[in-house]
Amino acid sequence: MFLGIDLGTSGVKSVIIDDNQAFIGESTSKSFDVSRPHFGWSEQDPAIWWDGVCQTLDGLKASHPKELAAVKAIGLSGQMYGATVLDAADKPLRPSILWNDTRTEKQCVELERREPKLRSIVGRKPTPGVTAVKLLWLEEFEPELFAKVKTVLLPKDYLRLMLSGDKASDMADSSGTIWMDISKRDWSAELLNASHMDKAQMPKLYEGTEATGRIRPELAARWGMSPNVVIAGGGGDNACGACGTGVIGEGEGTVSLGTSGVLFVSMKTPRPSYEYAIETLCHSVPGTWHQMSVILSATSCLNWVAKLLKRNAAELVTELGTALTAPSSVLFVPFLDGSWSPHSDTEIRGALFGLQHSTDDAEMARAALQGVAFALRECADAFRATGTSIDRLLAIGGGSRSDLWLSMIATLFGIELRVPESSELGAAFGAARLAMIAHSGANPADVLTRPKINRTIAPNTGLSVAYDQSYSEWRHAIAQIRMRGVGKTL
Repeated sequence: MFLGIDLGTSGVKSVIIDDNQAFIGESTSKSFDVSRPHFGWSEQDPAIWWDGVCQTLDGLKASHPKELAAVKAIGLSGQMYGATVLDAADKPLRPSILWNDTRTEKQCVELERREPKLRSIVGRKPTPGVTAVKLLWLEEFEPELFAKVKTVLLPKDYLRLMLSGDKASDMADSSGTIWMDISKRDWSAELLNASHMDKAQMPKLYEGTEATGRIRPELAARWGMSPNVVIAGGGGDNACGACGTGVIGEGEGTVSLGTSGVLFVSMKTPRPSYEYAIETLCHSVPGTWHQMSVILSATSCLNWVAKLLKRNAAELVTELGTALTAPSSVLFVPFLDGSWSPHSDTEIRGALFGLQHSTDDAEMARAALQGVAFALRECADAFRATGTSIDRLLAIGGGSRSDLWLSMIATLFGIELRVPESSELGAAFGAARLAMIAHSGANPADVLTRPKINRTIAPNTGLSVAYDQSYSEWRHAIAQIRMRGVGKTL
């Protein structure tokens, strides 16, 4: 048996799989709150993450005690980029600054001023979500606290510390900090120095497939597990999600439609992006990298429209049907939380264009789906501009249940989308797979296999020109928003 633990922004999910990778049991924690004390801020107390892990493992002990006792290894997955700063006693000094916090735009400019070679080292421009610029912000605005920082850990690695006492991280998650040389797969002395940090404050780096330590004996006793259980390096949630779907080969990728939207493509050599805010990161598998672009609001846009209309989001999508029709004349800009990629703009916000008396619930819902699809197309165009080929993608996440939405994306991308058979694939499953490799030493390709496909969504070539034209109009609308500084008035 193998255990995968995924720390999300809204909760923890833990799953057990057997030696044949069959799902045995799962448990989820209570939902987490996100603290937003100021505009653009997003924080969480690390204590709630550990409480969430304890809730899920207590739950698995109650529902599957024998299977939990048979677990040989644990894999960790988690929300990326969060700056969890610890003192000399390994206690959090303040709430963790999360991935979707956008207070650090000025610090992005400052970090690149301090180290002009930054883009050549990390293969991208710095953006407000990354960990390093959060430490620059702490240095400027909370200097007394910054002086006490003994260790900086990513969210899932704080859980590792609690589980095993080890200060360790994997290369996939850590490459998002902007402190790593992605080609060398190691910490960069230049970028640490530019942040007024040093390597002693960083966790030890491992591949996602390697064992980093063992579970604390007292915790093993609490959950009826062996004290010999090893903990795998694991990865950030997107890299682990890719491991769950077997996306580890050159040019293989996923488009994920969850609270956020993610475009992810695997590659065997790092492919930098100097002009666009898209990420080139290490993968959880040795000798592998990936490009990633994140739209901060995806299904959350539909939920927002449903709330506005006092409707149920799932019912709205169902009423739209499955067949793709001509694009909506209503244009929706989905940047409700700002824009992270492929253009970093912390102040831009969402907008609706083209409303008229005849605009109804269905038109609003269709516009929301279309707006997210346009934002993902913008990311795909940026990928292709760097030389990345996108030929076919797996569609995952809750939004992949909508064939209409997938048809929009397939048509805009000009590629085929494949939908996996299993609805249980995800970051927790990928983390459990990495645990299996860390325990057995198996070849990653033999464990991280591709899923069976439920259905395939092809582009609607008859509507391609119409959607391309609507996409061009949407991009013009974004330019108008930026010119008027819509976000700056909020």
